[in-house]
Amino acid sequence: MNKLIALIENQQINKSIPNFSTGDNLKIEIWVVESNKKRLQSFEGIVISKKNRQLNSSFCVRKISNGEGVERVFQTHSPIIEKISIIRKGDVKKSKLYYLRNRTGKSAKIKEKSYEKIKKLNK
Repeated sequence: MNKLIALIENQQINKSIPNFSTGDNLKIEIWVVESNKKRLQSFEGIVISKKNRQLNSSFCVRKISNGEGVERVFQTHSPIIEKISIIRKGDVKKSKLYYLRNRTGKSAKIKEKSYEKIKKLNK
């Protein structure tokens, strides 16, 4: 990769993003522009996939809204993202949770990581 391109990309990378993985519940606050007004809108759901490609990183979040499944793909280092906060850590073994698309109710729930596992990950 060209050194100049790498330098420019490193300047645009957002450093305030928490370390999250698939299965985690996130609350993402996004800037939405409506005519001449800017406001914050939150989107809360489960991360079903994550792609780590430096500046081109993205993640997909799924939530159920009025009985309909809604998925949204966010660019990780996008300037429209104001804040990402982790609500709870999920205990999953797969990196892509596309099977959640076919499930509803209790079968679509993900177990929460125990405190001991979180403590071990932080070491």
